[in-house]
Amino acid sequence: MSPAQFGRESAATGEWKRQGNRFVDRIRRDSSSKPGEGPDDQGRWPVEPGRYRLVVSLACPWAHRSVIVRKLLGLEDAISLAIVDPVRDDRGWRFGLDPSGRDPVLGIEFLSEAYRKTDPSYDGRVTVPAIVDTLSGLVVTNDFPQITLDLSTEWTEYHRPHAPQLIPADRAELDQLMDEIYREVNNGVYRCGFATSQEAYEAAYDVLFARLDVLEERLADRPYLLGDTLSEVDIRLFTTLVRFDAVYHGHFKCNRNKLTEFPNLWAYARRLYQLPGFGETVDFDQIKRHYYLTHDTINPNRIVPKGPDPRAWLP
Repeated sequence: MSPAQFGRESAATGEWKRQGNRFVDRIRRDSSSKPGEGPDDQGRWPVEPGRYRLVVSLACPWAHRSVIVRKLLGLEDAISLAIVDPVRDDRGWRFGLDPSGRDPVLGIEFLSEAYRKTDPSYDGRVTVPAIVDTLSGLVVTNDFPQITLDLSTEWTEYHRPHAPQLIPADRAELDQLMDEIYREVNNGVYRCGFATSQEAYEAAYDVLFARLDVLEERLADRPYLLGDTLSEVDIRLFTTLVRFDAVYHGHFKCNRNKLTEFPNLWAYARRLYQLPGFGETVDFDQIKRHYYLTHDTINPNRIVPKGPDPRAWLP
C-alpha cells in the first residue's frame, strides 16, 4: 500500500498528512434518543450497554488506545470488542481472525461494509477504531481521539468500582500535552515514515526527537506525565512508545535513538507495560506483521524482522 492510501501527501513538499475522520457522532448520556433508536437530531446516540461494538486492530496505535481505556474502566461487558486481521489489503480491514471470516455479531467480512452502509458514497480509507451500532449495522464514530474521552466521561455508570479517573477536572494541561504529543510524536512517526521528500522527512524527524527530548526531561522527576496519577495522555503516548523500537525506529526511519536509549522514557514505558490493561493488550506479532506486510512502498520484500526481544519489557 502506498502512503497515499493511509492519508494524503503534498506533491510539492512530500509532506504526508493524515486523513480526517468521517464519522463523528457521539454516544452521550444526554442523548434524547431512547434505547433501541438511532441518533437524535444532534448526532448523539444513547449510552446503552450491550448495544455497541468496538472494532479494533491490535496492530494500530489509535485503536490500541481504546482497548486499554475500555479495559482500565471495566467496560468489557458494556461494549463488545471485535478484532480485525492485522494484515490489510486494498479491501481494508478484514475479520479474518474469526473462524468464519465474518464478525459473529455484525455478520460482515470487512469493516468497509459498515462504512458503506452508513455512507454509500464514502470512498476514503476505512480506519480503526470504529464503534458500530449492532442494531442497525451503522458506524457511530471513527473519531479516535473522542472515543476514549467519551468512554471516560459518558459511560461512568458502567465503570468498574475504583476505575481510574483518566481525565482530571482541570483539563488545560492534559489537553495541551495531548495536542503536542499527537502532532509531534503519535502522528510524527507517520510523517517521518510516509514522507516522500528528504526535506519533509528531516523536518518531521527533527520535530519528533525534539519532543521526545522534552518528554524525557519531563519524566525525570515524575512517574506519569501529569505527576503522580495515570491519565489519558499516558495511554496516548504509550501506544506509540511500545511500537517504537519494533517498528518506527527502522521501518519509519525514526532512528536517532531507540526507545531503550532514553533512560526515563524507557523506564516509564516499561512501568506502564507492567500495569494491568497495558502489556496484556500488546501483540508484537500483529504489530510487526501489520506494518512490515502492508506498506509495500517502504518494505517491498515484506520481510518481518525477528526482533526486538519482547522479554525486555518484563520485570
